[in-house]
Amino acid sequence: MTHLRKYLAATAAAAILGVGSAAQAFPDQPITIVVPFPPGGSTDLLARKLGDEMSKRLNTTVIIDNRPGAGGTIGSRQVANAKPDGHTLVLGVTGSHSVSYSLYADPPYDPVKDFEAVSLVVNTPLVVAVNDQVPVKNIREFLDYARAHPDTLTYGTPGNGTSMHLTGEMLDLAAGTKLVHVPYKGSAAALNDMLGGQIDFMFGDVLVLMPHLQSGKAKALAVTGLQRHPMLPDVPTLAESGVKDFEALSWQGLFAPAGTPQPVVDKLNSTVVEILNDPAVASFFSDQGAMVDTRSPKESADFVAAETAKWADIVKKAEVPVN
Repeated sequence: MTHLRKYLAATAAAAILGVGSAAQAFPDQPITIVVPFPPGGSTDLLARKLGDEMSKRLNTTVIIDNRPGAGGTIGSRQVANAKPDGHTLVLGVTGSHSVSYSLYADPPYDPVKDFEAVSLVVNTPLVVAVNDQVPVKNIREFLDYARAHPDTLTYGTPGNGTSMHLTGEMLDLAAGTKLVHVPYKGSAAALNDMLGGQIDFMFGDVLVLMPHLQSGKAKALAVTGLQRHPMLPDVPTLAESGVKDFEALSWQGLFAPAGTPQPVVDKLNSTVVEILNDPAVASFFSDQGAMVDTRSPKESADFVAAETAKWADIVKKAEVPVN
């Protein structure tokens, strides 16, 4: 028994040393960050900036690999199935790493169990914006009007099951409204119709809406985060406007395949946190309308689990069709 105990102890020690050595050697080859969306979008832009900074700090090449399709699930599934050594990562978003799990009868992956959360990167609240023809001056008037005129106010989104659509369903459930969802094949078409008066409002990105807010063609009534947006300091949150605890964020985070050694995940996390704590990088992201949001791997994993459960509840209660 003594020999057996010594053997097991030696084996365990060797395994620990092996993991530690692997972490110290990491990275020993180029790192690929999969962007599960086309080039040129906000996720792609942030991934390229993050990749450039990681390359400098980890002394290796960082490749950005765009794998768009199916709301981000095609590229994300590729990473879920990749070798869990930290060299293949994905910049996941709200849709791909929380919402999508509830929208498929047979989900392509589990965003909690099939990934190691490295860190959240940024979050961005949506803006509730109406055109200049809607007869309200603020969010409280908007909600009162919506309750008094059920099935009247229309909002456009990039499509069924998108975070904008589910934010509308969430508002209906939380505020007692009956808003009318109008799905489009993208945000641009929804925005054009909102400005033209074909639909009444939308949940939009602050940077996209800003020129129209400044021109007066659209009016920002509220933001969907728990804190006001720095670019719109005078626009209240829904939570402070009577819709208790309302929070719907568009967020992005870095993920590795499940089974990636913890020391490697920790090294990636410390690198990402260091990058995002750089004032120049934080300023770059804030110029894109995004707010830096760094967390530990555990905090990030807990956040994704909570988000996945939250949106699953919305999908169920709102009876959103499942694919």
